[in-house]
Amino acid sequence: MAHVSAPFQALSKGGGTHNRGGLILNPDGPRGFGKFMSIDSATVRKVAKLAHIKLAEERIAPLAAELNAIVGWIEQLNELETDHVAPMTSAVAATLPLREDVVTEGGDASLILANAPQSRDGYFVVPKVVE
Repeated sequence: MAHVSAPFQALSKGGGTHNRGGLILNPDGPRGFGKFMSIDSATVRKVAKLAHIKLAEERIAPLAAELNAIVGWIEQLNELETDHVAPMTSAVAATLPLREDVVTEGGDASLILANAPQSRDGYFVVPKVVE
């Protein structure tokens, strides 16, 4: 079994939890961040049904355990001190080059359609993908 934090291990043993519709909530989450959830077999079945994923019954309990380990790792992130860390939208501090916003005549349709495998009446012909 994967290593998880002590609060999560206590939760997985059922200590100090409340059941809310299949999710086990722990009001004593790390550093007062509140409730973190434990995913049970009923929740796995419900999500699989909503996602139209067919799961064999013997896969449900191991999948719930795997998902609980992932939730535990995510909850460990709540233990990090991030008060003085600026939010970021990218791992790389870079700006995209911008082009002039000018009106053009567009491309020459005959040149563009010359690259198409099939065209008809000035349009691309593509295979039907939706029934």
